[in-house]
Amino acid sequence: MLLAIDCGNTNTVFSIWDGQRFLCTLRTSTEHQRTADQYFVWFSTLLNHFGIKADIDGVIISSTVPRVVFNLRVFSDRYFGCRPLVVGKPECRLPVDVRVDAGTQVGPDRLVNTVAGYDLYGGDLIIVDFGTATTFDVVDTDGAYIGGVIAPGVNLSLQALHEAAAALPHIDVTKPERVIGTNTVDCMQSGVFWGYVGLINGICERIKAEHGRTMKVIATGGLAPLFQQGTDMFDMFEDKLTMHGLTVIFEHNKEG
Repeated sequence: MLLAIDCGNTNTVFSIWDGQRFLCTLRTSTEHQRTADQYFVWFSTLLNHFGIKADIDGVIISSTVPRVVFNLRVFSDRYFGCRPLVVGKPECRLPVDVRVDAGTQVGPDRLVNTVAGYDLYGGDLIIVDFGTATTFDVVDTDGAYIGGVIAPGVNLSLQALHEAAAALPHIDVTKPERVIGTNTVDCMQSGVFWGYVGLINGICERIKAEHGRTMKVIATGGLAPLFQQGTDMFDMFEDKLTMHGLTVIFEHNKEG
Protein backbone atom coordinates (compact mmCIF):
# COMPACT_ATOMS: atom_id res chain seq x y z
CA MET A 1 0.00 0.00 0.00
CA LEU A 2 1.06 3.57 -0.64
CA LEU A 3 1.13 6.34 1.96
CA ALA A 4 0.74 9.71 0.23
CA ILE A 5 1.68 12.76 2.30
CA ASP A 6 0.81 16.32 1.30
CA CYS A 7 2.45 18.87 3.59
CA GLY A 8 1.14 22.42 3.20
CA ASN A 9 1.84 25.59 5.12
CA THR A 10 -1.18 25.07 7.37
CA ASN A 11 -2.04 21.35 7.36
CA THR A 12 -0.40 18.03 6.53
CA VAL A 13 -2.58 15.31 5.01
CA PHE A 14 -1.85 11.57 5.08
CA SER A 15 -3.80 9.23 2.76
CA ILE A 16 -3.47 5.46 2.33
CA TRP A 17 -3.94 4.18 -1.24
CA ASP A 18 -4.49 0.45 -1.79
CA GLY A 19 -4.18 0.65 -5.58
CA GLN A 20 -7.93 1.05 -6.10
CA ARG A 21 -9.12 3.59 -3.58
CA PHE A 22 -8.09 5.71 -0.60
CA LEU A 23 -8.71 3.76 2.58
CA CYS A 24 -8.53 6.83 4.79
CA THR A 25 -7.40 10.44 4.88
CA LEU A 26 -5.95 11.90 8.08
CA ARG A 27 -5.12 15.54 8.70
CA THR A 28 -2.87 17.28 11.22
CA SER A 29 -1.43 20.76 11.63
CA THR A 30 1.97 21.37 10.02
CA GLU A 31 4.67 21.75 12.67
CA HIS A 32 8.30 21.56 11.62
CA GLN A 33 9.44 20.52 15.12
CA ARG A 34 7.29 17.35 15.14
CA THR A 35 9.53 14.28 15.26
CA ALA A 36 9.24 11.02 13.35
CA ASP A 37 8.17 9.24 16.54
CA GLN A 38 5.43 11.81 17.18
CA TYR A 39 4.15 11.36 13.63
CA PHE A 40 3.98 7.61 14.16
CA VAL A 41 2.15 7.81 17.49
CA TRP A 42 -0.46 10.13 15.97
CA PHE A 43 -0.73 8.10 12.77
CA SER A 44 -0.93 4.63 14.35
CA THR A 45 -3.39 5.78 17.02
CA LEU A 46 -5.86 7.00 14.40
CA LEU A 47 -5.45 3.88 12.26
CA ASN A 48 -6.24 1.73 15.30
CA HIS A 49 -9.22 3.94 16.13
CA PHE A 50 -10.71 3.41 12.67
CA GLY A 51 -9.76 -0.28 12.60
CA ILE A 52 -7.54 0.09 9.54
CA LYS A 53 -4.71 -2.39 8.96
CA ALA A 54 -2.34 -1.02 6.36
CA ASP A 55 0.73 -2.82 5.07
CA ILE A 56 2.55 0.26 3.77
CA ASP A 57 5.44 -0.47 1.42
CA GLY A 58 5.74 2.88 -0.36
CA VAL A 59 5.69 6.55 0.64
CA ILE A 60 5.52 9.70 -1.49
CA ILE A 61 5.75 13.23 -0.11
CA SER A 62 4.84 16.63 -1.49
CA SER A 63 5.88 19.46 0.81
CA THR A 64 5.81 23.24 0.54
CA VAL A 65 7.57 23.40 3.93
CA PRO A 66 11.14 22.07 3.44
CA ARG A 67 11.89 21.86 7.18
CA VAL A 68 9.37 19.06 7.75
CA VAL A 69 10.70 16.75 5.04
CA PHE A 70 13.62 15.43 7.11
CA ASN A 71 11.39 14.10 9.89
CA LEU A 72 8.93 12.67 7.38
CA ARG A 73 11.84 10.86 5.71
CA VAL A 74 12.88 9.41 9.07
CA PHE A 75 9.24 8.47 9.77
CA SER A 76 9.07 6.57 6.48
CA ASP A 77 12.41 4.81 6.90
CA ARG A 78 12.04 3.93 10.58
CA TYR A 79 8.48 2.67 10.61
CA PHE A 80 7.86 1.40 7.06
CA GLY A 81 11.37 0.47 5.98
CA CYS A 82 11.27 2.46 2.74
CA ARG A 83 12.88 5.54 1.29
CA PRO A 84 10.16 8.05 0.41
CA LEU A 85 9.84 9.62 -3.01
CA VAL A 86 9.85 13.42 -2.61
CA VAL A 87 8.27 15.54 -5.33
CA GLY A 88 10.66 18.24 -6.50
CA LYS A 89 13.82 16.22 -5.84
CA PRO A 90 15.93 15.18 -8.86
CA GLU A 91 15.20 11.47 -8.36
CA CYS A 92 11.44 12.07 -8.62
CA ARG A 93 10.43 12.10 -12.27
CA LEU A 94 7.22 13.78 -13.42
CA PRO A 95 5.02 12.49 -16.25
CA VAL A 96 4.61 16.07 -17.54
CA ASP A 97 6.98 18.85 -18.57
CA VAL A 98 7.52 22.06 -16.62
CA ARG A 99 7.91 25.05 -18.94
CA VAL A 100 8.72 28.14 -16.88
CA ASP A 101 11.59 30.64 -16.70
CA ALA A 102 15.00 29.08 -16.15
CA GLY A 103 15.90 28.88 -12.46
CA THR A 104 12.30 29.10 -11.30
CA GLN A 105 11.26 26.67 -8.59
CA VAL A 106 7.62 25.65 -8.81
CA GLY A 107 5.86 24.54 -5.63
CA PRO A 108 5.55 20.74 -5.46
CA ASP A 109 1.83 21.00 -4.73
CA ARG A 110 1.29 22.89 -7.97
CA LEU A 111 3.16 20.26 -9.97
CA VAL A 112 1.21 17.45 -8.31
CA ASN A 113 -2.09 19.18 -9.07
CA THR A 114 -1.01 19.60 -12.69
CA VAL A 115 -0.27 15.89 -12.99
CA ALA A 116 -3.61 15.00 -11.40
CA GLY A 117 -5.62 17.42 -13.52
CA TYR A 118 -4.07 16.21 -16.75
CA ASP A 119 -4.56 12.55 -15.79
CA LEU A 120 -8.24 13.12 -15.00
CA TYR A 121 -9.29 15.70 -17.60
CA GLY A 122 -6.57 16.11 -20.22
CA GLY A 123 -4.94 19.42 -21.11
CA ASP A 124 -5.94 23.08 -21.35
CA LEU A 125 -6.85 23.46 -17.69
CA ILE A 126 -6.92 26.10 -15.00
CA ILE A 127 -6.57 24.58 -11.53
CA VAL A 128 -7.70 26.86 -8.70
CA ASP A 129 -6.44 25.69 -5.31
CA PHE A 130 -7.81 27.36 -2.16
CA GLY A 131 -4.98 26.87 0.32
CA THR A 132 -2.91 29.20 2.47
CA ALA A 133 -2.45 31.00 -0.84
CA THR A 134 -5.03 30.89 -3.63
CA THR A 135 -3.19 29.59 -6.68
CA PHE A 136 -4.17 29.38 -10.33
CA ASP A 137 -2.14 26.83 -12.31
CA VAL A 138 -2.24 26.61 -16.09
CA VAL A 139 -1.91 23.21 -17.79
CA ASP A 140 -1.08 23.22 -21.49
CA THR A 141 -2.60 20.98 -24.15
CA ASP A 142 0.08 18.31 -23.65
CA GLY A 143 -0.16 18.40 -19.84
CA ALA A 144 2.85 20.67 -19.27
CA TYR A 145 2.82 23.14 -16.41
CA ILE A 146 3.27 26.57 -18.02
CA GLY A 147 2.81 28.99 -15.13
CA GLY A 148 0.04 30.58 -13.17
CA VAL A 149 -0.99 33.11 -10.57
CA ILE A 150 -0.51 33.34 -6.79
CA ALA A 151 -2.94 35.43 -4.72
CA PRO A 152 -3.31 35.74 -0.93
CA GLY A 153 -5.40 32.98 0.58
CA VAL A 154 -8.85 33.76 1.93
CA ASN A 155 -8.01 33.11 5.58
CA LEU A 156 -4.71 34.96 5.21
CA SER A 157 -6.61 37.99 3.94
CA LEU A 158 -9.07 37.80 6.83
CA GLN A 159 -6.22 37.61 9.33
CA ALA A 160 -4.43 40.58 7.77
CA LEU A 161 -7.63 42.64 7.77
CA HIS A 162 -8.22 41.91 11.45
CA GLU A 163 -4.62 42.59 12.49
CA ALA A 164 -4.17 45.77 10.45
CA ALA A 165 -7.46 47.39 11.46
CA ALA A 166 -7.95 47.33 15.22
CA ALA A 167 -11.67 48.09 15.02
CA LEU A 168 -12.44 45.15 12.73
CA PRO A 169 -13.22 41.78 14.33
CA HIS A 170 -11.94 38.39 13.23
CA ILE A 171 -14.68 36.67 11.20
CA ASP A 172 -15.34 33.38 9.45
CA VAL A 173 -15.79 33.45 5.72
CA THR A 174 -19.29 32.60 4.54
CA LYS A 175 -21.62 33.54 1.70
CA PRO A 176 -23.64 36.58 2.82
CA GLU A 177 -27.35 36.78 2.10
CA ARG A 178 -26.94 40.26 0.58
CA VAL A 179 -24.06 42.10 -1.05
CA ILE A 180 -24.78 45.32 0.84
CA GLY A 181 -23.96 44.76 4.50
CA THR A 182 -25.80 46.63 7.23
CA ASN A 183 -23.31 45.90 10.02
CA THR A 184 -19.55 45.50 10.26
CA VAL A 185 -19.47 41.70 10.11
CA ASP A 186 -21.82 41.56 7.12
CA CYS A 187 -19.77 44.21 5.33
CA MET A 188 -16.56 42.25 5.89
CA GLN A 189 -18.06 38.93 4.86
CA SER A 190 -19.46 40.48 1.70
CA GLY A 191 -16.14 42.09 0.85
CA VAL A 192 -14.20 38.87 1.32
CA PHE A 193 -16.67 36.50 -0.33
CA TRP A 194 -17.67 38.62 -3.33
CA GLY A 195 -14.18 40.06 -3.57
CA TYR A 196 -12.76 36.58 -4.06
CA VAL A 197 -15.53 35.63 -6.47
CA GLY A 198 -14.54 38.66 -8.53
CA LEU A 199 -10.87 37.68 -8.26
CA ILE A 200 -11.60 34.10 -9.38
CA ASN A 201 -13.76 35.14 -12.33
CA GLY A 202 -11.45 37.94 -13.42
CA ILE A 203 -8.22 35.94 -13.33
CA CYS A 204 -9.74 32.88 -15.00
CA GLU A 205 -11.21 34.99 -17.81
CA ARG A 206 -7.86 36.71 -18.39
CA ILE A 207 -6.01 33.38 -18.43
CA LYS A 208 -8.48 31.97 -20.95
CA ALA A 209 -8.13 35.02 -23.19
CA GLU A 210 -4.33 34.87 -23.02
CA HIS A 211 -4.19 31.10 -23.54
CA GLY A 212 -6.37 31.39 -26.62
CA ARG A 213 -8.10 28.03 -26.33
CA THR A 214 -11.15 26.58 -24.58
CA MET A 215 -10.19 25.66 -21.02
CA LYS A 216 -11.75 23.74 -18.15
CA VAL A 217 -11.50 25.16 -14.63
CA ILE A 218 -10.96 22.71 -11.77
CA ALA A 219 -11.39 23.79 -8.15
CA THR A 220 -9.74 22.11 -5.17
CA GLY A 221 -8.98 22.98 -1.56
CA GLY A 222 -11.10 23.35 1.55
CA LEU A 223 -12.95 26.55 0.60
CA ALA A 224 -13.69 25.59 -2.99
CA PRO A 225 -17.24 24.30 -2.23
CA LEU A 226 -18.08 27.62 -0.57
CA PHE A 227 -17.02 29.69 -3.56
CA GLN A 228 -18.84 27.38 -5.94
CA GLN A 229 -21.98 28.97 -4.49
CA GLY A 230 -20.98 32.35 -5.89
CA THR A 231 -19.68 31.53 -9.37
CA ASP A 232 -20.34 29.19 -12.28
CA MET A 233 -16.70 29.47 -13.38
CA PHE A 234 -15.77 26.01 -12.07
CA ASP A 235 -16.36 23.02 -14.31
CA MET A 236 -15.34 20.46 -11.68
CA PHE A 237 -14.49 20.19 -7.99
CA GLU A 238 -11.91 17.61 -6.88
CA ASP A 239 -11.32 17.37 -3.14
CA LYS A 240 -8.62 14.68 -3.51
CA LEU A 241 -6.84 16.22 -6.50
CA THR A 242 -3.41 16.44 -4.84
CA MET A 243 -3.62 12.93 -3.45
CA HIS A 244 -4.58 11.56 -6.86
CA GLY A 245 -1.59 13.31 -8.38
CA LEU A 246 0.74 11.75 -5.83
CA THR A 247 -0.46 8.25 -6.75
CA VAL A 248 0.06 8.97 -10.46
CA ILE A 249 3.61 10.26 -9.86
CA PHE A 250 4.46 7.28 -7.67
CA GLU A 251 3.30 4.81 -10.34
CA HIS A 252 5.19 6.73 -13.02
CA ASN A 253 8.41 6.37 -11.05
CA LYS A 254 7.78 2.66 -10.38
CA GLU A 255 7.33 2.00 -14.07
CA GLY A 256 10.61 3.75 -14.85
